[in-house]
Amino acid sequence: MANNFEHSHLHDDIKDYQSLEGLQILVVDDNEDSLFLMTVILENYGVQVTTATSAILALEAIKNSRFDVLIFDIAMPEVDGYSLVRKARQMLLLQQRLTPAIALTALSSEESYNLALLSGFQSYVNKPVDAGILIAEITKLVRFPDGENQE
Repeated sequence: MANNFEHSHLHDDIKDYQSLEGLQILVVDDNEDSLFLMTVILENYGVQVTTATSAILALEAIKNSRFDVLIFDIAMPEVDGYSLVRKARQMLLLQQRLTPAIALTALSSEESYNLALLSGFQSYVNKPVDAGILIAEITKLVRFPDGENQE
């Protein structure tokens, strides 16, 4: 019974989050199934999702579009999420934009968490993705004291 209460309480908390309607989020993961899952979760909250399966495609998307949040998988071939976020930060700095980023990973060690923060991520979400945790982290990153978006 406690689990049902906790689950329904979490669901109520999720409903109370500010609307994510219209947010532009870039999700980067080399795993198509993971991208599909993330897209379904985010679109259910009104997010406009752009996906990329590599760092090269991600950087091209960042160059050509404005995103409210970046979500990068850590364990990708060729260029990992740590390197990708550093490259994205350099590009965004030149464009004078501050875009929060979430590390998405199956690694759940304190070392990987610290490395994510040092690399330029503001948040960290473990795989398999829990929709409630993901939405809570996005909400924290886009919430401003006056309720208005910066820009």
